[in-house]
Amino acid sequence: MTQEIDLEILKSYSKGTNVYFPDDEVAWIQAVIESENIDSEARSFKLSCKAVSGRIIEFTTSFDEILKSKNDVLPPLCNPPILEGIDDLTSLSHLHEPAVLHNLKIRYGMRNIYTYSGIVLVAMNPFSRVQLYSQDILEAYAGRMRGEMEPHLFAIAEDAYQGMIRDYKNQTIIVSGESGAGKTVSAKYIIRYFASAHEDSRDSSTNPQGVISQVEEMILATNPVLESFGNAKTTRNDNSSRFGKYLEIEFNKKRHICGANIKTYLLERSRLVYQPPNERNYHIFYQLIAAIPQDKREI
Repeated sequence: MTQEIDLEILKSYSKGTNVYFPDDEVAWIQAVIESENIDSEARSFKLSCKAVSGRIIEFTTSFDEILKSKNDVLPPLCNPPILEGIDDLTSLSHLHEPAVLHNLKIRYGMRNIYTYSGIVLVAMNPFSRVQLYSQDILEAYAGRMRGEMEPHLFAIAEDAYQGMIRDYKNQTIIVSGESGAGKTVSAKYIIRYFASAHEDSRDSSTNPQGVISQVEEMILATNPVLESFGNAKTTRNDNSSRFGKYLEIEFNKKRHICGANIKTYLLERSRLVYQPPNERNYHIFYQLIAAIPQDKREI
């Protein structure tokens, strides 16, 4: 018995519809359908499309292949223009790899490096300074619900902070990504947010607004020390973390930071004795040498 295909799905691929096709240079390329043919007798489906580059793309598949792949063999559909650059990927009508990449590209072109994907924040490293972390912007996110402001690290940090004081439960923020994605810098800004976003809740007699406590200063000061001993220059990242870090920030009942625990793990010990070509050892060795006066370096 031949399994029947849902023709309503194929009718989505009508003339004028935009779709994606794989591309060797840019991963995915958009194209508009110029003609389509559904042949029920031959059990085949054909599309003739014109890519944005002007190239004509002919697509042919069989009903059996469509059924076998559960429609995955069909070209992914583009989202309507009104959804381009939307700040939450889960709001896309068609959620698949090319749609995600296209939306992130649009937002990056608008200098929006942060995008939500549900409860997850996707961050794109611009490899340049951006004016997104000033004290004014930091304070603007304090006390605001996620969704009221543009996607941002500060919104994620505020969400965790509010969850802690509202539900009296421990909160966890996981910063993950490949080398050079911006994990180290992101973690720094999250710590800074916790240290200074809710200064108005402090006792002004002991902690004037704008002045962080000694404990908070000590937490922020751990970053350069840990980076000196655990970061190194690689071919992909001049300040690549070669270890994992687990940081616990403790708050007291008055919502003030009162302590922290830092655990490190999986240090790349082999880098101490061998560095790949065009890479360096840990920063600390170069910093020690740089601190030696020029006239004493021969010693």
